[in-house]
Amino acid sequence: MGKITAIIAKKGRGKRVNVFLENKVTLSLETEMAVQKGLKVGQELSDKKIGELTDADELRRCLNAATYFLTYRPRSESELTEKLNQRGFNDYSVAAVIKKLKKQGLLDDRAFAQYWKANRQSLNLRSRWLTTLELKRKGVAEEIIDEVGDTINDMENAYRVAIEKTNRLHVADYQNFYQRLSGYLRRRGYNYEVIKQTINRIYKEQDAHLNNSSSDV
Repeated sequence: MGKITAIIAKKGRGKRVNVFLENKVTLSLETEMAVQKGLKVGQELSDKKIGELTDADELRRCLNAATYFLTYRPRSESELTEKLNQRGFNDYSVAAVIKKLKKQGLLDDRAFAQYWKANRQSLNLRSRWLTTLELKRKGVAEEIIDEVGDTINDMENAYRVAIEKTNRLHVADYQNFYQRLSGYLRRRGYNYEVIKQTINRIYKEQDAHLNNSSSDV
């Protein structure tokens, strides 16, 4: 408990102030919060009030950090929780922020899983296995992962990936063609059967194209 003897803006730390009680720094708060709470020099603060202000400031900082993380890309609940824990926020603040964001629809594992799948499908086609593995590492629930996985067509995606790579390979040398293209597909998580069928399909298509081109000469 003590009397506020000064409220001074902090340098280089954003919009925050130090609150002095009996000429000693006791609290560090966001300027906006200090204004909202009506803090002023000469005001008496009880130990309970100091605790409430400290908790409220932590909660606000935790929410700001979560919002900052979400501005870069959607996050899974588990991923965001881990990041906030790494920032040193207490369990109560983290849980409260997660609950608030979920209620606002800003944190939704099902929407995140769909975003992640769409991102992988548009930028660098991954197999169902690799995409679902990434979602599992993000802490997404199995039932959501299964829902997303069921919408991924490995045969179609492997073909699309392979066709792009084929343009840079010598199709005439089947062994080299198969080795290089199969390695390329394996790195994207496709299994042996999908790889085999995909390469055989493309090789036959390319071979037929070459034969047709030759007959036209």
